[in-house]
Amino acid sequence: MTDSKPAPLKMNPPVPEPGPEDRLATLGIALPKPAAPVAAYVPTVEANGMLYVSGQVSFQNNQLMVGRLGDDRDLAYGVQAARACGLMVLAQIKAALGSLDRVERVVKLNIFVNSDPRFTDQPKVGNGASELMVDVFGDAGKHARAAVGVPTLPMGAAVEVDAIVAVRPA
Repeated sequence: MTDSKPAPLKMNPPVPEPGPEDRLATLGIALPKPAAPVAAYVPTVEANGMLYVSGQVSFQNNQLMVGRLGDDRDLAYGVQAARACGLMVLAQIKAALGSLDRVERVVKLNIFVNSDPRFTDQPKVGNGASELMVDVFGDAGKHARAAVGVPTLPMGAAVEVDAIVAVRPA
């Protein structure tokens, strides 16, 4: 009888979760070029571990997505416009931080929907941007939110989204 001990098990190191940049690639998402401000403000401000992203309107094929939900645009168009706003928010974050991997958490989104007074699906419209944040950041993309109807938005945009994100030090 031999006194041999079993060989120690070799543990593989845990596989790290994919980061936001990896998730974008997996989702096949190419971020748009960050939009330049159209008035007297800056696109982002970083202060005390937070990044504040100014309101971003929606573009599709380099064209502003315009219209009023419940009037000349439907819910599906609004959801698509909110997602496009979310993409522009991500583009502004990446431009400000150098990488989406510096985002610790999406804290809050504010969704403004150019809508007829009888249109009441602003929360469903906002899901276009909210679901994108979760797709890109995982649990760190779950955020607080407001989704409100407004009588008009700059340049006739259908949707506008601003954001607050917590960031890791550079």
